[in-house]
Amino acid sequence: MNLRSSWVAETGQTREDTRLTQLGATTPANPLDVRSGILPGSYDGLYRLAGFWMEGGAGTMSATVHEGRAVVQADSNQGAYPVTLAEPMSLTFADGDASYARIDVVVLRIYDDQYDDSGFTKAAIEIVKGTPAAAPEVPQLPGIVLPVYQVRVRAGSSAGNGGVNWNDEVTDLRTPTVAVGGILPVVGETGNGAYPGQYRDSGGALQRWDGSAWVGYPSALGGIAPAGAATTASYTGQYRDGSDGTLQRWNGSSWVSYQRVPTWANYTPVWYSSTGAAPVVGNGSLNGRYVKLGTLVHVRVRLAIGSTTNLSALDAAGAWSVSLPSPPATGWMTDILLNVVGYSSNGFRFFQGTGQLSANNGGVATRFTVASGTAAASGGWTKAAPYTWQSGDVLSIWGSYESAS
Repeated sequence: MNLRSSWVAETGQTREDTRLTQLGATTPANPLDVRSGILPGSYDGLYRLAGFWMEGGAGTMSATVHEGRAVVQADSNQGAYPVTLAEPMSLTFADGDASYARIDVVVLRIYDDQYDDSGFTKAAIEIVKGTPAAAPEVPQLPGIVLPVYQVRVRAGSSAGNGGVNWNDEVTDLRTPTVAVGGILPVVGETGNGAYPGQYRDSGGALQRWDGSAWVGYPSALGGIAPAGAATTASYTGQYRDGSDGTLQRWNGSSWVSYQRVPTWANYTPVWYSSTGAAPVVGNGSLNGRYVKLGTLVHVRVRLAIGSTTNLSALDAAGAWSVSLPSPPATGWMTDILLNVVGYSSNGFRFFQGTGQLSANNGGVATRFTVASGTAAASGGWTKAAPYTWQSGDVLSIWGSYESAS
């Protein structure tokens, strides 16, 4: 009969009927199979997976497998086998080969004489012994098994020779399974989901299977998926953090870079002098504003001289410069000029100049040009050039340039 039931019918109920119809602690893998695994949980609630935990004895070849519950899936028509280890169990690994290491695998194995002619109908915890070799490989696993741990047995290891190195040569292969609809805790590789809307807890973040990939949840609320978490989006307009650090938007068929709207931000410029004492703003002010879009930077700087600005201490030959919000690209420094205007409160005059990008202090060196007949003379802005600076004067710098990054 193809349709099976799990209540005891008048004609009897077989062990196969029971396995095929159980709906308890089974995470679906497809319409008929379930996910093999260990039920999560620990006595103190600190660990995701405590069942079938293996603890090695220091300096020995022996280990203890602690209690737990598990489900082991066989072929689709054979069903899933629920198993319980009610109390700890001891295992002893064979001594190491004299010349080569080997890899052993601890498994939870199902024997069913109805299918394997083994003469047994039971569950067992066994060690599948590997073959010693210069480059040892994982042994082929027999029958219906759930791998629990992988142990590398060094050449010459024995109880009298250090035993198994339990800290460095043991690999935890346990994976979890939960009830239908339960949130699957990620321990090891959980594989693909079985249906859209299935959930898992991965690294403290809730994820939902969308039919093709595990995506961060709640995606429907507009959450930005972390880098690497979303291969395919759940809807047009979803955002994710790209692997290159850029924001990306799903346009319905692919992820495309999302260009954010630039906004102006404040920064604090530094005022330098090419020689002599360093400038001190005092009760004056030095402010900067900029907007950066990729490597394009628009910048504005305003220096207002105050009554306690240390003009008298500055060297008359010290050319002024100010720092930029982002260092300029080195290949274009001599070709890109910013606008510079000096306002003299003595006579309300304006003096125009230029600012040349400089590698020194990642900034811009101010320069002025003064016409003299048919020629032009130029030099750095100092406390005495292009005019004698005093309290109330203002130096303004603005323009655009290419940043180094």
